[in-house]
Amino acid sequence: MSSPTRSRFQLAVLPLTISLAYGTIAFAADGGLEEIVVTAQKRAERLQDVPISISAISGSQLENRGIQNVADLSSLAPNLQVSSTPGNASTSQIAIRGSVTHNPALIFDTSVGVYLDGVYLGKSQGSVFDAVDLERVEVLRGPQGTLYGRNTIAGAINLITRKPSGEWTGSVTFDMGNYGAQVIKAGVDLPRLGIMSLSLGYRDEKRDGWVKTNSGSSVGQLNNKDSQNFRLVANFDISRDLKVDYKFDSTKMSQSSALNQLWRADSWLYQSSPMLQAYGLTQATADLIANGNVAQYASQERKTRASVDGPSYERMNVDGHALTVSYKLNDSNNLKWIASERTMRWADGLDLDGSPLPIAHTQRDSHYKQNSHELQWQGNTERLNYVLGYYTFKDEGFTRNPQQYFNREWDMTSNYGFTTKVDAWFGQLDYKLTDAWTLTGGLRTTEEKKTVDRLQIFGMPAFGMSIVKVPAGTHAAKTFQSTTPMLSLGYKVNTNLNFYGKYSEGYKSGGFNGESDNVVDVTTAYKPEKVKSLEGGMKSTFADGKAQVNVALFQNKVTDLQIPVFVATTGSGSIVQNVGKSTIQGLEFEGMFAPMDGLRLQLGYGYLDAKYKRFMDNGVDQKDNRAFVHAPKHSFNLMADARLAKTSVGTLRGIVDYAYTSSFYLYPYQLATPGSTNYNPGYADAAATKIGASGLWNMRLLLSGIPLGHKGDKAEASLWVRNLTDNKKVNNMIDFGPGFGSLSQAYFTQPRTYGVSLSYKW
Repeated sequence: MSSPTRSRFQLAVLPLTISLAYGTIAFAADGGLEEIVVTAQKRAERLQDVPISISAISGSQLENRGIQNVADLSSLAPNLQVSSTPGNASTSQIAIRGSVTHNPALIFDTSVGVYLDGVYLGKSQGSVFDAVDLERVEVLRGPQGTLYGRNTIAGAINLITRKPSGEWTGSVTFDMGNYGAQVIKAGVDLPRLGIMSLSLGYRDEKRDGWVKTNSGSSVGQLNNKDSQNFRLVANFDISRDLKVDYKFDSTKMSQSSALNQLWRADSWLYQSSPMLQAYGLTQATADLIANGNVAQYASQERKTRASVDGPSYERMNVDGHALTVSYKLNDSNNLKWIASERTMRWADGLDLDGSPLPIAHTQRDSHYKQNSHELQWQGNTERLNYVLGYYTFKDEGFTRNPQQYFNREWDMTSNYGFTTKVDAWFGQLDYKLTDAWTLTGGLRTTEEKKTVDRLQIFGMPAFGMSIVKVPAGTHAAKTFQSTTPMLSLGYKVNTNLNFYGKYSEGYKSGGFNGESDNVVDVTTAYKPEKVKSLEGGMKSTFADGKAQVNVALFQNKVTDLQIPVFVATTGSGSIVQNVGKSTIQGLEFEGMFAPMDGLRLQLGYGYLDAKYKRFMDNGVDQKDNRAFVHAPKHSFNLMADARLAKTSVGTLRGIVDYAYTSSFYLYPYQLATPGSTNYNPGYADAAATKIGASGLWNMRLLLSGIPLGHKGDKAEASLWVRNLTDNKKVNNMIDFGPGFGSLSQAYFTQPRTYGVSLSYKW
């Protein structure tokens, strides 16, 4: 990619269907909006010319709006939802256009691919980290099965870091905030040394927990932060035609877990000593739990103080290496090779009942390693652009998941391991039929082999009993194959008005239920989930380049839909099954306006209509009685970025943004209510896991360009607040179903945070 100047990224306009490019206040010479360059199609292109749904958020706006990682991107554009998974800060749950993966276990694959400088991050665990020196984030919506491949059935998120400048430059930033928050960031570019340019970056964040614990709890606080990130980039200009880039990133996290706040507990199980004994518990434990009455710890208000008696921690160590070699064959052809290796050690401990009673405790200790190689051939003629490539990916992982229940009178030995081997060939051609019409076609063929190994033992130590449910040596393997095409046609009316239509396919990998408690479910593979997508969009620029409006319509038809289904006949709880079909269609509108010098306004709106066409549950089609998850009907975002004053000590700006999401369901439970003819009392209710509509306000007052009088060095100071109105929103939940008597936990958006940020750049 040719490196555009930083100003080119500072105010971008989302030229494409459903996204806005969020940049800083930067205007063209005529006062209009500037453009942005992206690499979404494996080559550098002006965003306005790319016929796909994409947003690009600049590094400066990421900083100004307090966006630290993938989890902070939620609702910044229509039909995008991002949250941390229940109990964990480092594991993401990403939904785009109503497609999502519910279970964050290491063995399952995501619906949205996350990439760091072109390297696929294979799992949702460890995907929430604070990337140092981000230049921009690109969000691609809709299936990306041709250029990105498997597990991008909903879209892809590209995290792109800054390249070394080859000059002596750097910055230091210090943030202070409530809850004892402090963030120290430092980065430096060293002067070019021969053929090498070097950049170093470091970030350290600490914050007290906003949930304090009572005396006797297993940990002093919950929901705190303690993480460190390091980055090294070395670029080597071997010759005019040969470039080599090496990147290393490291993340370390060691903090308490989030509070597993007890949300509901209305079961006879916690109030009946005889029934507890019938479950095989001793009289002492039955009395302890019954007399303790876990329901008294349930609350639907956000708690700031709690009592827990189980392990409550989250630890992560991730190291990543990436090597990119680019060779220019001639003026029209380039070869690129991207090689990577990433290792992760991840562990957590959760007091699942959220109370001081010894009900349910669990831990996970995971090891994961991946490596990949991608070879690309990019080229062009007068009318043709093309990219051809080969991609291979390998990973292996192991999770040890011990669990203890009811004063450790039940316990569980639960281990699984897995491997993946992927080989793929891909290609995409853009042909300019006329000056106005451009035809694009692409194809990818993929073969992947997966294996699983499983052991599970259920024990009752108080009675000297244990039951081997899945014996050691349980193993399965299966090879999956898929071909994913793409075809689009673009029509450029003039430089300010474009239309396009697109057909594309994508898929999410098939696999195994490595967490199941019976051999049949473990060794029976579920099929890949597939999508066929139609999309049409308009991109327009008007008012002398001071306004843009983009509109898109889309329809996704999903087959072999993967959904966790409660299977009462096997006693295995929820396992992933191919339940049938769904159709998701929607509208997206976005606009960006610069009505006057120094003022920029943005608006985005998304509409989703998601329905099951078939949902087979225990042999019965429940398409009209199951909730569609993570598919809010409405979402919109507003942002205003205004220059308030120019003074001798700098430029004063104000940034205000608001993001709204309507209500949605978290679990595909029954929609029927008690008393209705199709209500099943043995099945969980969707209404219990419905997240209400909510909106969040963020604000920042920024004084930039403060002169320091030394060789033009500048400083910057800002006051910021996130969740201005202290919205107490539940953003995720675990529901244990009727087997545990409607026991569920809630996880809240963090409370209002505020602080000051000071930075110095040279």
